Amino acid sequence: MNSSFRIWLDAARPKTLPLALVSIVTGSALAFSKGEMSWSVALLALLTATLLQILSNLANDYGDAVKGTDNENRLGPMRAIQSGEVTQQDMKKAIILNVVLTIGSGLFLVLHALESLQNILAFIGLGVLAIAAAIAYTVGNKPYGYVGLGDISVFIFFGLLGVSGTYFLHTGHLDTLLFLPAIGCGLLAVAVLNVNNMRDIENDSACGKRTVAVRLGEHKAKLYHFILLMAAVAAFAIYLSVQQSPLWISLPFVLSLVVVLKHGKAVWQTTQPAQIAPMMPIVVKCSLVTNILFSGVVIAQTLIT
Repeated sequence: MNSSFRIWLDAARPKTLPLALVSIVTGSALAFSKGEMSWSVALLALLTATLLQILSNLANDYGDAVKGTDNENRLGPMRAIQSGEVTQQDMKKAIILNVVLTIGSGLFLVLHALESLQNILAFIGLGVLAIAAAIAYTVGNKPYGYVGLGDISVFIFFGLLGVSGTYFLHTGHLDTLLFLPAIGCGLLAVAVLNVNNMRDIENDSACGKRTVAVRLGEHKAKLYHFILLMAAVAAFAIYLSVQQSPLWISLPFVLSLVVVLKHGKAVWQTTQPAQIAPMMPIVVKCSLVTNILFSGVVIAQTLIT
C-alpha cells in the first residue's frame, strides 16, 4: 500500500466511521417502514455522514496536536500529526479539502431529496452547524470538547439529527415516535465517546481537557457509561414494543442486550485507564450491532405485517 495513502487512511480513522453510518441506516430503516425510503437519498446521506466523520477525526487530530494533548502519555493509537508523518499545515489543507467535499455532498443530497425552499435552507443551516461542530470540538481558542460539551454535541448530531434528519430527507415529515430510536442511537454514540474519554482520563486531566469523564472521575464515568448503554437499549426496545406486530418478530433485538451487557460488565471491572484502551472497537461494535438489529427488526415488521 502506498505509504502516503496509508498515512491519510489512518488519519481518517476508518474504525470510527460506523459511528456516523448507523444513524443513517436507522433513519432509512424507519423510512422504509413507512414505505418512503429512497436508495439514492440513503447512499448520498451515507456519503455525507462519512465525510463529516472524517472531518471530525482530522480536526480532532489537528486540535489536540496544537494544544499538546496528543503526547507520549496518551493511551490511544498514535495520530497523524503526533507521529510526525503529517505536518500541521498539511492537516489544515486536508481539513479544508474535506470541508469542500462535505459541502458538495451535502448540497447534492439536500437538493436531491427536498423540494421546499424552506426545508432546503433549514437543512443547509443544519449542515453548516454540523461542519462547525466537527471542527470546533478541539480547534480554536475555546473548543467545546475541552469543557465537557462533546457528549451533548455527539448526542445531537449522531443521534437526534442523524436519525430524524435522515428520516425527514426520505419522507418529508417527522414522526414523534422516531425520537425513541434517535435517542437510542445518540446515547450509543455518546458511549463511544465516553470510552475514548475514560481511556484518556489521566492525560486529558493533566492537559486541562475537562471531558465529562474527567469531571465525573473514573468510578462515576463507569456508572455513566452503563446508564448510557441501558438507556439506549431501552429506547430502541420501547419503540419496537409499541408497534402493531407480533412480539416474536422483535426477539432478535434481545441479542443487542447480550452484547451491550457484556461490554458494560467489562468496562465496570476495569481498574485502570489502560484497560479501557482495547474497548474502543468493542463499543463501536455495540453501537453497530444494536442499530443494525433494530433496523432489521423494523424492516421485518414492515415486510411481515
